[in-house]
Amino acid sequence: MYILVTYDVDTTDTSGPKRLRKVAKACLDHGQRVQNSVFECELTEAQFCLLKEKIRGIIDATADSVRFYHLNKNENRRIEVLGVETSYNVDSAIII
Repeated sequence: MYILVTYDVDTTDTSGPKRLRKVAKACLDHGQRVQNSVFECELTEAQFCLLKEKIRGIIDATADSVRFYHLNKNENRRIEVLGVETSYNVDSAIII
């Protein structure tokens, strides 16, 4: 499944910046950052459940917000970008 993850972590309290870094790290472990608080993830159902639970354990549910957008597999072909393209095609081969 193709998931777009967006988050807004309240950094006005002392623990906020640490939570922000932890949420970003959890998302980075499962996907690709396309903007500061936006990640594109290609996940199985099990991986998605693990990511949600990991983030649920990090955030302060009374102050932070995380949104998961479920997109069809073909949606990546309908994404329009203005400016710098920061993502790669998850269906193509990656040579390291």
